[in-house]
Amino acid sequence: MTRAHAQHHSHDHDHHDADSAQAEILELDAEALAEHTTGIIRWLPLHGSPRQIVDLAAGTGAGTFALLGQFPEAHVTAVDSSPGHMRRLSEKACARGVDGHVRTVLADLDEASWPDLGTPDLVWASGSVHHLADPGRALRAVHDLLAPGGLFVVVEMAGLPRFLPGTAPAERPGLEDRVHAAGDRLHARHLPHRGADWGPELTAAGFVVEGELALDVNIEGAGNPAVGQYALRALQRVRGAVAAELDSADLAALDRLLDVDGPHSLLRRHDLAVRTRRSVWAARRT
Repeated sequence: MTRAHAQHHSHDHDHHDADSAQAEILELDAEALAEHTTGIIRWLPLHGSPRQIVDLAAGTGAGTFALLGQFPEAHVTAVDSSPGHMRRLSEKACARGVDGHVRTVLADLDEASWPDLGTPDLVWASGSVHHLADPGRALRAVHDLLAPGGLFVVVEMAGLPRFLPGTAPAERPGLEDRVHAAGDRLHARHLPHRGADWGPELTAAGFVVEGELALDVNIEGAGNPAVGQYALRALQRVRGAVAAELDSADLAALDRLLDVDGPHSLLRRHDLAVRTRRSVWAARRT
């Protein structure tokens, strides 16, 4: 293996590891928030059951399978830029016996032109629009993609969930708030559209916004091991980004929480919860 090949292999290996870590978080998020996702779908101002659905930035399929759970006769085109995510989604579709209803498309939504995604009557975009470099262009692309009368659903979460009570850990109360504040400062530079009000943007793209919904999420972790795993993986990911922004005492306290074998591990706590807010916009192409 040449040095260049070795460097390329190392880059691919790092990317695969990051992809796998993100996939695990997406699947834990899907498990923890499954009831809330189903509630959002039931709230949608639909004109009959959709037959053709596009799930934009589908990840490992949280939206795809939630939508199929409500509309089992529909066909879903799941779009994502990650080959690993698309592979997992396809495997899950086969395992659930719905592979005949799922098509995966590998695509970067920041590209000027998108592949053929058909003419859906429902487009779903959960936790993805704020990642786009030019959301306005993407919203116009969705408008042109939808069948007349079709619905575009944008679901966004108010940042990463909080998991710990504010008084925890005892030696560094408020630690999680400081960790997230450091993450928010970084995101403000790299994700300037996070937290946006998408209503005016959807109107500017030609949609009529027919409904907005805000859901407070508070899922107790007692007796739910998925919450502990979700907290662990999410805070591990945040730690990698914000370590240089934290003081040494906060970083040490965070590392004690992330030590799965240690006495202070998040996996040993019984006071965790998933707390966040989800905002939803339902916009129609007239």
